[in-house]
Amino acid sequence: MVYLFEYKDLVYQIIGAAMTVHSELGYGLLEPVYQEALQLELKDRGIESVREQELKIYYKQHLLEKTYRMDMVVGDVIVELKSVSELVAGHRAQLCNYLRLARKPLGILINFGEECLVGERWAYDKTTNRCFVVDRNMRPVPMEYEE
Repeated sequence: MVYLFEYKDLVYQIIGAAMTVHSELGYGLLEPVYQEALQLELKDRGIESVREQELKIYYKQHLLEKTYRMDMVVGDVIVELKSVSELVAGHRAQLCNYLRLARKPLGILINFGEECLVGERWAYDKTTNRCFVVDRNMRPVPMEYEE
């Protein structure tokens, strides 16, 4: 998992930008408001991002017509935004599915719906096809938090 450490600074910058947005706008607005504001905050910090990036899905080498749209992608990091009273297992599963389908190494689940900003870092291991939580130092968190 040494490779995850290379994303530490980028993740720190993304979460810092999200904290600025949360401080400026408060909590409980609609998710698209935070999505647009976060992209602007990242741009102001010199960080390129793509909103609503399409995610194509394959089944046995067949491209499906159905696609998903990831809230935001910053380099190899998927940023999934929520504005809900609390994060639940389904939100975590959504991010993990995006990580698996896109084969990206890292995702951040950010909730703007609570008084204090909530963020979780999730990693994807291609060799085991598993997602797991990592701490701020990009180290895996104990097994009970795995998705």
